[in-house]
Formats: sequence, C-alpha cells, structure tokens
Amino acid sequence: MFNIEEELKKLPNKPGVYVMRDKDDNIIYVGKAISLKNRVRQYFRKNDKTARIEKMVSLIDHFEYIVVDNEAEALILECNLIKKNRPKFNVLLKDDKTYPYIKIDLNNDYPGVFITRRIVNDGSKYFGPYANPGAAKEMVNFIKEKYKIRQCRTLKERPRACLNYHINKCLAPCMGYVTKEEYRKQIDEIIDLLEGKTDKLKKELEKQMEAASKKLDFEKAADIRDKIQAIERISAKQKVSNISENNIDVIGIAKSELEVCVEIFFVRGSKMIGREHYFYADLKDMEDSEILEGFIKQYYLDNPNIPNKIMIKEEIEDKETIEQWLSTMLGKKVEIKTPKKGEKLRFVEMAEMNSKVTLENKEKDKSEILMELKQVLKLDKLPRKIETYDISNIAGEYMVAGMCVMQDGVIKKNLSRRFKIKTVFGQDDPRCMEEVIIRRLKQSIENPKGGFGTLPDVILADGGITQIRAVQNAIQKVNNDFGDGGKNHDEEKPLKIPVFGMVKNEKHQTRALMNDKREELDISQNLMNVITRFQDTVHDTAITYHRKLRDKQITKSELDEIKGIGEAKKKALLKKFGSVKKIKEATIEELIQVKGINEELAKKILENN
Repeated sequence: MFNIEEELKKLPNKPGVYVMRDKDDNIIYVGKAISLKNRVRQYFRKNDKTARIEKMVSLIDHFEYIVVDNEAEALILECNLIKKNRPKFNVLLKDDKTYPYIKIDLNNDYPGVFITRRIVNDGSKYFGPYANPGAAKEMVNFIKEKYKIRQCRTLKERPRACLNYHINKCLAPCMGYVTKEEYRKQIDEIIDLLEGKTDKLKKELEKQMEAASKKLDFEKAADIRDKIQAIERISAKQKVSNISENNIDVIGIAKSELEVCVEIFFVRGSKMIGREHYFYADLKDMEDSEILEGFIKQYYLDNPNIPNKIMIKEEIEDKETIEQWLSTMLGKKVEIKTPKKGEKLRFVEMAEMNSKVTLENKEKDKSEILMELKQVLKLDKLPRKIETYDISNIAGEYMVAGMCVMQDGVIKKNLSRRFKIKTVFGQDDPRCMEEVIIRRLKQSIENPKGGFGTLPDVILADGGITQIRAVQNAIQKVNNDFGDGGKNHDEEKPLKIPVFGMVKNEKHQTRALMNDKREELDISQNLMNVITRFQDTVHDTAITYHRKLRDKQITKSELDEIKGIGEAKKKALLKKFGSVKKIKEATIEELIQVKGINEELAKKILENN
C-alpha cells in the first residue's frame, strides 16, 4: 500500500517531473521541479492553496516521479506527459476549431504552395495561422496568379503539359521545362512575401523590371510592375503596427466567472497575419501567470512557428528555462518579454482587450441563446441545462439511445451518456424513449450528486409529437413511481420538465422546434444553428454506440465462450490462423506458439471443438 508520508521522505533533492494519480491510477496532474523534494512536499503541507489545488490534492492516492539532469529536460518531459495524458488539473490546450496555414513543401525539388489545417514536422515551411480562412485563400490565389508555380497537389511525370502551362500559369516542372534553380527563385520570393519582407522583395523586383526595360522586353517589365503593385496592395492590408521586430507573438488573457480566454496575435514583419483564441473552464482561481506559463509550454511544444519574441503582461516563473527550450527548438534566441511602457505595452494591452471582447462576445452569444429559448418556449426561468435524446437501431436490433447536454448555451460532449435498451423488444422507438427517460430521471432523483447531476430544465426529443408524448409519459411515470408524488430529496416536486421536439425535414435536416400542441415555433437563424448542432451531436452519439455494439456482435466467435481467452488473445489467434475454423484444426504445438496461449488454454480450445 502506498504511504504518502513515507514516500515524501524518499523524494530526492534533484530536478525532475512528478505525476499525481488518483485511486483508479488515472493521472490527474503533471508538474516539474528544480527540487522534487521541496516541490512535491508543498502539496501535502498546511499552507494557503487555491480551491483547485485543494481539490486536486484531495484526490491524490499515490504519486511517482522521474529524475532528470536539469530543469530544461524536466520542462520537455513535463510538456510531453501533459500532451499525452491530458491530466484533469493541468492547463490543457483546447480549441473547437483549427485555423488554416499556408504550407510550402520544401522537401520537394519543385515545392507547391497549399492551404492546410494540419501542422507536421515534415520539413515544410508553414505560415499563419490565418484567423480568416478567406485571407489564406486570397493569399494563395494571389501567389498562384502572380507566380508560375505548380498547382497540382502531387508532382509526377506526365505525357504532356497540363492546361496551366499552356495558359502561362505554370512552368511545367513535371515536363522538365524549368530548372530547380529557376523554380526555387520563385519560391524564395514567395517566402519573402509570406514572411512580410516585402521591401526587400520589391527592391529585387524593381531591379528585374529595370533590367527587362533595358532589354526592351516591355511585356516582362509590365508583368513585374503588376506584381509589385499587387504586393503593395497585399502589404497595405496587413500593416497594423510600427513595432520593429519581424517575428513576435503577443498573448493576452481575460477571465470571467465561468471561463478564461487566451488570445494570441501573430505579427510577422510588423504585419498582423492572424490570431487565435482558446477557452478554458474552471481556471478562475489560478493566477494569470500560471495560466500563461501552461499555455506557452503546450502551445509551442510541436509548433514549428516559434517567434523570436513572445510578449505577455505578467512575468512567469519558468521564464529563463522556457526561453532556453524555445531557443533550442528554433535554433536562435527566443525572448519572453513583459513590456512596461510605450508601443509594445500598448500592443500587449490590445491583445488583452481583444481577449476580453472575445470572452464577452462568447458569453453574450450564450446569454442571447438562453434568453431566446426562454421566450420562445415560454419558460419561467432560463433553461441553463437542456438535455436531448435519440434512439438508434436497425429493425429492432442492437437498440440503444444517446443523451447529450447543453449547459449554459454550450454543448458539453463530456456529459453525453449512452444507454442499452433493456425492456423493449422489437422496434418501438417511443417505448425505448420512455425507458431511457425514466432511467435517467431516477438517477438524479436518487443520487443528485451522481454522474448525471441535476435534473434538466428542458428536454428536447429528437423527433415530433410522438417522441414528445413518450417523454411526457416517462415523466408522469416517474412521478407516479414515487408515492409522495416525487416529494423527496431536494428537487422541485412533482417533476415538471417542459418537453419539446426537434423536427427534421424530408432531407433529414433540422426544420423547427415543436411544442406538445404540434405548433412549430419561430426561432432565429442563430438559435436554429445551435439546435441543429445539438440534434446532430445526439444523433452521432446514438448511432456511434449502435455501430459499436453491432460490430462487436459481428466479430463475436466461439472463442468468446472459452474462459481465459480475452480480446487480446482472441485477436492474436485470429491473426495467426485467419479464422476460427483453422484455429480448431490446429494442434496443441501450433496453438502454444501464439503469445499468451499455454498448453492448458490450447487444450480448452480443442476441447471446445
């Protein structure tokens, strides 16, 4: 048995990473320390702790640690463990969207220029992110219009040049009509353009234009002139600041009672090329510096776009170690600055202001959704917790249900639940719905602090009047099942949960909300979009679970009936012999060659024949 006090005495006074685990052996927190002995002990001593840390410590059942040579190694190991295990109490980098980047595949002899939303360490050069996908597309279209680079996704030899060559939009590297050196000159110009080095690029183009004019090649000179003018237009669009650094990221942070928003601006060559924002729940009691440090470590772990300078408003504890780590990854010096005055401070304040606006807008959107729902559904209070359900089966087989939750206007996928239908046989979706709702409601009545939490303020059924009636019947049965009319525990009794339907059209697209009088309710397009996402989410939850059960049944074999043969051994046997029939025909000597199969199990397999 793990004795925390005894294990604390064994901690070395060396740098390393510590891993906190709960009673189920789940990793709940990963941290690094210059001295493991001093750092880990602090968690278990009586001192001022935030509510978040208090809760984390209360869940610690045991811990482990890894000793390393220095703090820089500890930092890298910490980042990788957080990324791999995503512990509950670490600051976790999450976002519900990916932004486009412009990619140049430099490993190719004739690189292409593409838009991608996935960054990998493949030797390519990435530019971005572009908060506005249209801006990324406009830039790539501009490049392909002004430079004669290949436009095919993969380069391969062809029997003849494609149309782009014949309309003077490509130099046809696939046909060998251009040398690698000539083609690379174009790519170098494009890189300068994307890095914001437009002054250098314009000077080079002006020289080329002058040379072409002297040779009386006026057509080429006119092409170069048009390119210069186009670059000036693109450059003017992006200019945002007179900050002199060419490559900086500016990070701002804002907090509310429910969430934290971190906003990051990307400035390249004094031009803002994009921004991102990330939302974190349940971090309001953490210091800004702690959130920023966690964000920086995770954000730049696998990001090839490391800037020369990161600007933030708060000093962070591990500044020097993080600078050293980032500098090693970039191959040149990286600084983390907290400006105190002048233009740089104003730029950080601009990022902070934008993070606040982003957070306020998000909360305003959620609030407007809840207010509209309250008004449209004619409710007495804001519907802070809404649940929806969907039934999935094929001809009454593998019957399941999915449940999804919208909390404070946000769909919470982590609160989704799945049900196997237990009491209904044959295809009868309304009765399935009744069963699921009864089981779910009783969970909250009998155990309000359990996994289902409190009762919902509203239930939205995936369907029309038939499903609405099924949910209402279930609520009535739950009330009847409790002899006091449901007057127990702390919930409002009897249960009075409004029920509405989410109706689809003939194309299986969300059409409207319906009440129990079969009336379709007028809602805004914004709310319609939210309801559509909600309905799609519960449908996906139900159908994914249905397919899982169906696939599991399909792959079930006689091997499942043999005690001692689990999933791993079954897979190993099938991989070795190809089918159950061939497994039965094998000898004991052949069977025991499979990993995990001993002579006793081999005999059981053959006896089962």
